[in-house]
Amino acid sequence: MGVTKEDVEAAITSALSPSNLVVTDTSGGCGASYEIEVVSEKFEGKRLLERHRMVNTALAPHMAEIHAVSIKKALTPAQAQPQPEPAADKPQA
Repeated sequence: MGVTKEDVEAAITSALSPSNLVVTDTSGGCGASYEIEVVSEKFEGKRLLERHRMVNTALAPHMAEIHAVSIKKALTPAQAQPQPEPAADKPQA
């Protein structure tokens, strides 16, 4: 058996202490491909490439068994907050 979803979650949680983490096994259960969404304070002040490297570093012990990792979101807590929708322009009477 390859890497489990729980293995991926544990590795990322240990390294990044995320406030939100979604790991989806996209390999059909064999553990070879994952999609990841992660929100962590440790991303503050980091560019997107640096954030992705942090996730990949956390997964390094498992990468020999993982075929593909797609990091869909790597956000700070502030970026993860829902943004208020702009008020619609009111028609003038």
